[in-house]
Amino acid sequence: MPIGVTEEHRALASSLRAWAHGLDGPALVRAAEDDPAAAFAPVWAKVVDQGVAVIAVPEEYGGGGGTLLDAAVALEACAHALLPGPLLGTVVVGTLLARHGRVLPEGGSAGFVLDGQVGYDAVGADRVLLPAGESWRLVAADDLTLVPSAGVDLSRRAARVIAPAEVGEVVTGLTADEVRRTALTYAAAEAAGIADWCLETAVAHAKVREQFGQPIGRFQAVKHLCAGMLETREAVAAAAWDAAAAADAGDEQWGFAVEVAGAVALDGAVRVAQDCVQVLGGIGFTFEHDAHLYLRRAVALRGLLGPGDVYAERLARRTVAGQRRRLRIELAGAEGLRERVRARVAEIAARPDRRRALVDSGYLVPHWPAPYGRDATPVEQLVIDEELTAAGIERPDLKIAAWAVPTILAHGTDAQRERFVRPSLLGELTWCQLFSEPGAGSDLASLSTRAERVDGGWRLTGQKVWTSLAAQADWAICLARTDPAERRHRGISYFLVDMASAGIDVRPLREMTGDALFNEVFLDGVVVPDECLVGEVGGGWALARTTLANERVAMASSRLGASVERCVELVGDGSLDLVRAGQQVALATVCALLGARVTLRTLAGSGPGPESSVAKLLGVRSRQEAADLAVDLLGPGALLAGAGEDVHEMLLTRCLSIAGGTTQVLRNVAAEQILGLPR
Repeated sequence: MPIGVTEEHRALASSLRAWAHGLDGPALVRAAEDDPAAAFAPVWAKVVDQGVAVIAVPEEYGGGGGTLLDAAVALEACAHALLPGPLLGTVVVGTLLARHGRVLPEGGSAGFVLDGQVGYDAVGADRVLLPAGESWRLVAADDLTLVPSAGVDLSRRAARVIAPAEVGEVVTGLTADEVRRTALTYAAAEAAGIADWCLETAVAHAKVREQFGQPIGRFQAVKHLCAGMLETREAVAAAAWDAAAAADAGDEQWGFAVEVAGAVALDGAVRVAQDCVQVLGGIGFTFEHDAHLYLRRAVALRGLLGPGDVYAERLARRTVAGQRRRLRIELAGAEGLRERVRARVAEIAARPDRRRALVDSGYLVPHWPAPYGRDATPVEQLVIDEELTAAGIERPDLKIAAWAVPTILAHGTDAQRERFVRPSLLGELTWCQLFSEPGAGSDLASLSTRAERVDGGWRLTGQKVWTSLAAQADWAICLARTDPAERRHRGISYFLVDMASAGIDVRPLREMTGDALFNEVFLDGVVVPDECLVGEVGGGWALARTTLANERVAMASSRLGASVERCVELVGDGSLDLVRAGQQVALATVCALLGARVTLRTLAGSGPGPESSVAKLLGVRSRQEAADLAVDLLGPGALLAGAGEDVHEMLLTRCLSIAGGTTQVLRNVAAEQILGLPR
């Protein structure tokens, strides 16, 4: 997905992308390859006519009056088309000047120097912004000595800048930190555009390039490479989006968001560009293919602003000092609704049995249909969440009931709903899930548990495994094969099983942590009456998908997670490994940002995007890597009994890349269902 989430931003990105691609940037770049002083003047004239460079400049200064996020969306679209010329430098300098009551000449272009003598986008520019001691000066290019150079990025020109002392005008109040933040915010947007083009190009090639008699996109190694590119692309887009969106949230919040982008976006764009060349194979290594031009620009952006490790270390220092990214989603038009919800929450808070009050009000599961929930809109769900949190009311965890009961609501009979739904919400009934088998884990459709017809019901025989809560649950949702003649997804039915039934043998499984969270469950002729069959005979696979897919709209969490917080605590105690801790802070923040973007897409009425699938993959990686790092940071202390909690978490997280479908299978699914690679 591009940076923009709203309908307006998606429309802007689509329009500008089509316009920019129409200029055929790669052809212009190749034509100017041997000209170190190329300023791409014809392209710049069209950029000026389109108003792209001044989107974030206030209207009183002749600009578009937009935000940094508006400009970031535009830069991403133009980078996707490899638009040549000094657009990035001009947008950076124009934004900075406007913030301090200044403006570039109409139609003028600008470059900047962050440090040293390298002027970015300085060739052909009217003005150059450069540091002069503690201040910053805007200098006419004619007053400088510029030595042009065609460097790694052939679509732009840098120059060695030699400036006489005290030349130009001081931009009062401008700081080095503000310059770098602004430059990095917009560079991250360009990185997102680069990553997007590289992913699209690699996937398109994998669909048609044949080797060994079939498209290479059918090979799992290629699927996984492309799925990894998707994960990185979504992380880059989320970080770039937040860096631009946080610009008006105050220096602390903007600084935090920018350093997350610095830790993620520039390295990420380089990595996706490199992987694009890998998928393309030999053709990707040729000068004629455009892939290297995008790789060159990504490398140049990272060279300009520095590698991710620099920002990861800064981010770790911020986090140790107590800073966190506070995500908040603005809910337009929710004022009257909020007053009503707040009054009802106050009533719930005053009740002695809060769980029953939550159930009675529908606030326990507001996204469920009435009378059990409220058929709540996404906005109402978020308002209820916010008001319950503000009142200190924590919803009880429904655990497996949160998956089982929606299936009963959607596909069960009235009698089943009456029997199971409200008691489950009240906690009077608890559930477990009898889906996985020793031979059917991620490939659930290959399950072999049999359900044979008997008088008044079904007799279930088979073995289930990895069943949480089996020893405590009152009831189970169970998939069993009612027609062995049918293949895979067909012939499977969905049952509700009383866990007190004769013939059920629950055997705890001791995991590597030493705990027994999971269980084996043996079904030896367990009789399930007809009234406990949900839906049609043979229709269980569709019901299972309802169970596994049931989700609600949730608030964007600002929490880093226990293991990341533990890493921050450990480096705060004197560890020098700030870079690795900062990388985990960045990854956890990106996972939260992906959740926020899913929520915003839902509020905008859009269908599900790739963020939710990527969030699962990156979330697992975050939990596992952070838990591993916490144990690493303990050093020799990890050998002692006092490290038991950290070691336990490290071992426990190993299951996350297996449970609910292995990471490898999920990457196959992402490659096929999101990227469209052949099965």
